[in-house]
Amino acid sequence: MLISEHPVAAARGSATGLWLLVSAGVLWGTGGPSGSLLALETGLSPLAVAAYRLAIGGTLIAVPLVLIRRPLPRGRHAWTRITVLGMLAAVFQACFFASVSVTTVSVATLLTIGASPVLVLIAEWITGRRRISVPILAAVALAVTGLALLVGAPSSGHSISGVLAGAALALLSAGGFATMTFVSARPVPGLDDLAATGFGFTIGAATLAPLAAETSGMSFTPGSASIGLLLLLGTAPTAVAYTLYFRGLRTTSAGTAALMALLEPLVGTVLATWILGDRLSPTDLIGAGLLTTAILLNTRHSPR
Repeated sequence: MLISEHPVAAARGSATGLWLLVSAGVLWGTGGPSGSLLALETGLSPLAVAAYRLAIGGTLIAVPLVLIRRPLPRGRHAWTRITVLGMLAAVFQACFFASVSVTTVSVATLLTIGASPVLVLIAEWITGRRRISVPILAAVALAVTGLALLVGAPSSGHSISGVLAGAALALLSAGGFATMTFVSARPVPGLDDLAATGFGFTIGAATLAPLAAETSGMSFTPGSASIGLLLLLGTAPTAVAYTLYFRGLRTTSAGTAALMALLEPLVGTVLATWILGDRLSPTDLIGAGLLTTAILLNTRHSPR
């Protein structure tokens, strides 16, 4: 009887992990609109918004852990993982927004989010963690095509050198997110997801803040709207979403998790249509449909 229960428990754990990843992707989709509104409200640069995002998200987790006197992570391996996550989060955020600054949002989004699952799947295949099947390849192809249709073509007016530099930065950003996903798929004894997210993002914010202060400044006039948007950005798409994402990685492959990140542009587009008044073209709708199909295909064929 005990032997027959193990597959059931594993299936339930995998299903729970998938739902955690779906929830993380949906919450990430709120980051774009809330970050854009925060930038409009405060005049902060994208790099400063990214630094505040990691700072608020990390603080909202780390401070309560300290106040309730929860045992801090111990051991070299735990703090090495925390530091690595923080640095990778800083690289991911900084390179993405740097790419946006020298090229276009469409190029940065397409290459960063589109390349991330490809890089993770290649890493899983090389290390023997996962066999690359036809359904998974089909899901990746549909995802990249749908993402390209959804974000649209880059606007003109950018030099070839600027586009190439932006593409390189976007690929570095994708590498940061893919590495963070791949590394986090293997747990470290004595380190839970809350501590890893809270302390890691605090380190990431400490890394980004001096750069943002030096290049664009981090000061703004606080108000009820700006403080509310800061808390929203640091809570839902940062503290909560990344904690759910890292927890979902415990029972789901890194490649599956990276593909679930495609929910971010999908949800962000829906919210932009609803909140900001953007209109979806037929091409946008086709892209959204392909993204949804890719996510469903990935969920159906994810390894248990």
